[in-house]
Amino acid sequence: MGTVLAVVSQKGGVGKTTTAINLACALARRGRKTLLVDVDPQGAVRHGVGLAGAGQPPGLADVLAGTHELQDVVLATPLPWLRVLLAGSVSDAAEHETYQAQVAGSPMLGELFSRARGRGYLVIVDTPPGLGAVTRQVLAHSQHVIVPLQSEPLALQTTTQILRAIRDAAVGNPALVLDGVLLTMVEEGNAVSQRVAGYVRDQLPPELLFETVIPRTMASIEAFAAGQPVVLHSPDDPAALAYTRLADLLDARLS
Repeated sequence: MGTVLAVVSQKGGVGKTTTAINLACALARRGRKTLLVDVDPQGAVRHGVGLAGAGQPPGLADVLAGTHELQDVVLATPLPWLRVLLAGSVSDAAEHETYQAQVAGSPMLGELFSRARGRGYLVIVDTPPGLGAVTRQVLAHSQHVIVPLQSEPLALQTTTQILRAIRDAAVGNPALVLDGVLLTMVEEGNAVSQRVAGYVRDQLPPELLFETVIPRTMASIEAFAAGQPVVLHSPDDPAALAYTRLADLLDARLS
């Protein structure tokens, strides 16, 4: 039986999508049957996996709209064990609202996760930033959750809200486990970044915080721009090595 791992954050720009992409890639490289699902209507996953060419590939929104079948929008990738389901055709604010209402009101997401789990897939879900209806729907059908947290002064304020939301979700979904808070974009030599990282370590219980942190590196930025996970683009980069260590930990834990 597979499992569903949600990647959630209270705000955007914290490395949520980058984390989802790199974990999916690193786990697939280990031989895990992995399905990366983008339920964020901004659709950033496609840019990080080399699918940002001409036109918007169909995805979850198109299945919900009834124009495509699910089996037709799960896309192969250069990695044999990795499949991707993109957000699909969601281009403006009005469509974002329609899409989110459809996801929240449809049983399809839970059915998709259940079917993928039955086929032995590890499903990694990139959620929209915030605690809206789509994120709550994902949490209701997930078994694991990771919270990326940027090493910035407002970090802990947003963390309190997201941890409370996860606790609330676990009331209705007792199978949901918080695997940890992941510090991201930690800058070596930046006093503010290091001070915030230290403060987070002091404030959060050790069992809630991954020892692995994700450094901010130029290679990770260049990799995303090139449409590749940094674990493939620059495997010896510190950010890539950190994601690989985290994937190793999760692989053992999820087994």
